[in-house]
Amino acid sequence: MTDKKIIIQFTMLTFCIAYLVSGTLIAFGQFGYLVHNWVHSLQQFGMNIPFAIYILSPAIASYIVLKKNNKIADFKEWLKTVFYVKNNIALYLFVVVGLALYFLIHIVVSGRTEMALPFYTFFLSLPGNLFIGGLEEAGWMYLLQPGLDKKYGFVLSSVFTGIIWLLWHVPLFFIPGTNHGEGLINFWMFAVQLIAFRFFNGAIYKISGKGRVFMCVVFHTMFNAASPIFGTMTMTWTGTIAANAAIVLISIITVVIYDKKSRRNIEEKRHAAYGEMNRI
Repeated sequence: MTDKKIIIQFTMLTFCIAYLVSGTLIAFGQFGYLVHNWVHSLQQFGMNIPFAIYILSPAIASYIVLKKNNKIADFKEWLKTVFYVKNNIALYLFVVVGLALYFLIHIVVSGRTEMALPFYTFFLSLPGNLFIGGLEEAGWMYLLQPGLDKKYGFVLSSVFTGIIWLLWHVPLFFIPGTNHGEGLINFWMFAVQLIAFRFFNGAIYKISGKGRVFMCVVFHTMFNAASPIFGTMTMTWTGTIAANAAIVLISIITVVIYDKKSRRNIEEKRHAAYGEMNRI
């Protein structure tokens, strides 16, 4: 099956799962259903499970579509790709620096340095944000954006994936208990951020080799864990434009440098092979 058909299958299945589950949660909201950002009881944990299925819809669709089309042998192979952790330390630093720059720009622009939550909550929330956020990239960056990149290139694939990602997020603004549903997140600022982050994920994917999916999972997980700490300081238009423009610029520069280096390596190998042939 062609990559195009696989992408279509993945996108359709992702949205079917996401919209079916989220639509049900929105309806149940009229009867008291609520998502809990911080879980303090088994009941709250149980109430978050359907929400987790919505958020995990890209990962679920990724596995089903890849298995159906014989792109993977089994769940173990899928997990090995998604959780390939043996990556160069420079890749982890690239992710951390990107996140630090994003939030630093917001801090400078807003003029605020106080944190909404203690910094240690970042580490406490990492496991939860792996499932409620990070593992989205097991779909977006395993199938969708790389497939679009092959056809449309880095810039357009980032924009197209960003738009699809935004549409997938729309139900969040109607589910009770989410920051989006409670009005804490401006939709249009959020839209700018999503598209900018697709550029950064695209850059991570380009430079990360076998760990390309996992490094995107790491970035998404860390961002979701860090965001509540900085509170509303990221909710200014000046900061939104400045921080996300910087992310897009860094991403494009990274990809340009990587592509030039890759072409140079190919040329060097070609010349070396040509020299070997002449000696023979």
